Amino acid sequence: MFEEADNFADLFRGGLPYYLLITLPILIICSSNPVLAASEFSVQRMSQYDVHGTAYGCRASALNLEAKSLYTWQTSRHCVLTRLQDMTIDHFREIRAKAGGLVVLLPEDTAALSLEDKQHIHLLEQAMMVQDVPIPVYFSRYDPKLNGIIDEVTRTTVRDHKQSAQKRESAFSEIFGSISANGYQIVVSGASHTANKQSKIPIIQGELAPLKPGKALDGDSKLPLIIVTAHLDTFGLTNTRQSNADVAVLLTLVELFSKLHASIPKYRLIFLVSESGLLLNFQGMKKWLDSNLDENVQIQHAEFVVCLDTIGKLLANENIYMHVSKPPKEGSSMNSFYKTLRTVAQRYGNVSVEGVHKKINLADTLLAWEHERFSMKRMPAFTLSNVKSHKDPMRNTIFDDDTVEEQLDALERNVKIIAEALASHIYNVPAEDGAAGEIFTGSMAISREQIKPWLHIRSTQQNNDLKYAFEKYLRNVKVTYEKPDAREPDFMLYDDRDALLNIYNVKPAIFDLFLTFMIAAYLTAVYFAIFHFPRLYGFVCRMTVAKTKVN
Repeated sequence: MFEEADNFADLFRGGLPYYLLITLPILIICSSNPVLAASEFSVQRMSQYDVHGTAYGCRASALNLEAKSLYTWQTSRHCVLTRLQDMTIDHFREIRAKAGGLVVLLPEDTAALSLEDKQHIHLLEQAMMVQDVPIPVYFSRYDPKLNGIIDEVTRTTVRDHKQSAQKRESAFSEIFGSISANGYQIVVSGASHTANKQSKIPIIQGELAPLKPGKALDGDSKLPLIIVTAHLDTFGLTNTRQSNADVAVLLTLVELFSKLHASIPKYRLIFLVSESGLLLNFQGMKKWLDSNLDENVQIQHAEFVVCLDTIGKLLANENIYMHVSKPPKEGSSMNSFYKTLRTVAQRYGNVSVEGVHKKINLADTLLAWEHERFSMKRMPAFTLSNVKSHKDPMRNTIFDDDTVEEQLDALERNVKIIAEALASHIYNVPAEDGAAGEIFTGSMAISREQIKPWLHIRSTQQNNDLKYAFEKYLRNVKVTYEKPDAREPDFMLYDDRDALLNIYNVKPAIFDLFLTFMIAAYLTAVYFAIFHFPRLYGFVCRMTVAKTKVN
């Protein structure tokens, strides 16, 4: 059966490519499937913005690095892959200074975390936002697959550390471990960080007054004026906000007082919403004041300005704080409202109202509260908040610590307190009368169903829901925009925060070297086996004959 063996061997002696066909299937089997080895996730780049020439947030976007855990990364060639709750402030500072990139998996449900974990996340969030970050930082919403990859990277790390702690591995074992290890390559596509020269901050205003439609607010009116403001946060650590409770409170007040003012106008009420809060130094309100204060005498003589900031939190102390830059004088309208607010708050679970005085520091680059914009113009103004300190990380968080029901409970209580106090002041209803002095009862009773639709209101640059709400209840609705100066911009926003994260399952570089040696050895063995096929054939024949004789 082997008579033609020499001719068969001659085919391979003269043609090297022929026996490569033998190795091709083996190489295909050895190579990994690129489709099965790749995972794709939607991510958001950390927010990037400038205020008064100072850079904040992430300053880079390109990412193509090897993934390492929070505990094994070493150089700028590594991208750290971790969960937000696993990272500390010290970890972040070291990563910011030495690593090549950072990919963070956000918690699945912040409300389900322990109080300690929530506080840790808020402090870390605040620390990440107070400076510029030179490396690309991306955040992913919770994804079980990405969570599994983080588990695998971390599990490998822990196993290696335990083995090293038990005994020192031999050189051969360490080399074999390096060859057999699996790795991940992180690649982010579709992201850039170009400055948006057309950045703008919308400011929307409307008023409740006994005016004919189209008639503007003027200085001849005899009615006193109260201004109510809130800012709509459009971004934080990422370009995502879970809810905007302050705007929800303001819109609920708009709806409530529009019913009262339809028949009993006692005051002029101006409602303002600016889409720039603490992070952008309340630039929208600065623009509104610069544009309107000199032109309108009545605005200059407003009785007081109510600013809403972080007023929808269900905190342990259940306090409402009235922040002022200058304590109100006895007998002033602001002092009278403060006393009314304290009295009304006692009706609803003994909520206490506490005044907090903080002077404006003109040396600070950023203001602490929105009312300081008005105070600098010598207007009586204050901020109502559930937080006592202007440095509280709850003010800028993108996470909701409370469940929807808990948040609605806090908002319903706070809206009732503010609305009743404001109505008692406007209509001169004694707050000491207790339940008998309540105004919003019966068909006008305040409920969570009124508040809930406003919780997730969007920017006017995304849809017109906010403008439609103003136009439904208010008159003389107007939207203006604050744009950065072309030469010396007070603020600057950046585009393209959404991106795609691709994670590839790869082998380390030493595996390629090992595979090269193995392929070379295999080809050498095949070549010599074919080249010396006659001898191999003779050896097989002799073995066959010898076995036959033995039998």
